[in-house]
Amino acid sequence: MIPLVVAHNTFREATRDRLLAGIVTAGLLMLGGTQILGTLALGEGRRITVDLGLSSIALLGMFVVLLVGTSLVAKEIERRTIFNLLSRPIVRHEYLIGKWAGLSAALWVVCAILGFALWLVLAVRGGQGFGAGVAQAVFLTGLELSVVTAIAVLFSALSTPVLSALYTLAFYLIGQWSYDLRGFAERAPEPLGMVLSGVANVVPNLPLFNMRALASAAHGTSVDHLLIATLYALTYCGCALALATAAFESRDFK
Repeated sequence: MIPLVVAHNTFREATRDRLLAGIVTAGLLMLGGTQILGTLALGEGRRITVDLGLSSIALLGMFVVLLVGTSLVAKEIERRTIFNLLSRPIVRHEYLIGKWAGLSAALWVVCAILGFALWLVLAVRGGQGFGAGVAQAVFLTGLELSVVTAIAVLFSALSTPVLSALYTLAFYLIGQWSYDLRGFAERAPEPLGMVLSGVANVVPNLPLFNMRALASAAHGTSVDHLLIATLYALTYCGCALALATAAFESRDFK
């Protein structure tokens, strides 16, 4: 029950933040902007709308993680409210899980709102056939942001907000190229190849959550892909939160 209470408070605080409202507004404006670009593309307007719309959801969600997720723990320390929290019968891993779950839930709400707005735009333009692909792509984007949020919580428990944001952004960028990194590791000399392979295995496999190309072509993905992506996201989040707990347990807030 304690993680649910922490998650509820984190979710309520995040949804009341003007930043989240600004992100949703920016996403809606970007969807409107895609319509202007769509008129310049001969016969490719709906494809551009889907591609840019889904990319906007992912990038804006990542923006929220960098600004909010990387300061989840540091903000509590700065306000000195963490002392009151941890003086109660709250286990530290429950506190971190609650923080992650609350922010992840807020990000899922943002994805749902912007995904629904994208579907409405497509429906108005006669693109009802894109609905299933867009829904699946938004679901995978939500999983991707949950994974990145877990990484942000991990670094937030270890370091300052600025360094946490830099580390999280580095993991995100490297994770986007994890497939290419593995291919390069196979062709690199042995010492370098082992290092690159190790890095590729540590960073999240974010291309697994990217199906924008399929969605923009009005195609969906398989049930197996969705299940594998879900299990991978849950496993990675569990490992990141376990490491965050170990680091958080060793921190002295006196």
